Amino acid sequence: MERNMTRVALFAALIAALGLVPSLTLAFGVPITAQSMGVMLAGAILGAKRGALAVLLFMALVALGLPLLAGGRGGLGAFVAPTSGFFLGWPVAAFVTGLIVERLRSGSLAVTVALASILGGIVVLYAFGIVGMSIALDKTLAECAVLVVAFVPGDIIKAVLTGLITQALARSRPAALLSRH
Repeated sequence: MERNMTRVALFAALIAALGLVPSLTLAFGVPITAQSMGVMLAGAILGAKRGALAVLLFMALVALGLPLLAGGRGGLGAFVAPTSGFFLGWPVAAFVTGLIVERLRSGSLAVTVALASILGGIVVLYAFGIVGMSIALDKTLAECAVLVVAFVPGDIIKAVLTGLITQALARSRPAALLSRH
């Protein structure tokens, strides 16, 4: 129990630290950040439940006003910005990523995690993000779907990196990969 809490807190801190990596904000107000890779890593390494809990802990800290999002943003405003759909989708993305890694055990771990990250960390996350952008920007779902196309190449790179990092961790410290235990 204590180790699980420590790992959840550690991944919440990792997501926060990835917010320090400089981001690129697109014209419609949504930044490209490394934090979504932290969400993918949380699910892939901690598993569905603990990965989602790590993200929920991070979100609680942001809601309390800590400036942990990319660009030093924090507070309740993060829940009503053009990025709010993506932000609210993070725990679900971590859960889905982790669930796929837990259930799909055949083939290369790096490929499994990359595919899980694409499904959870891109497809699921974009579904939330597109709805949130549609509401915040008063645009149709189709218009917002076109806007997020700019994120796809970078997010695919993050998914592949998540697979490679997870595989390296599994080789060096197999017990640390909680999604496979």
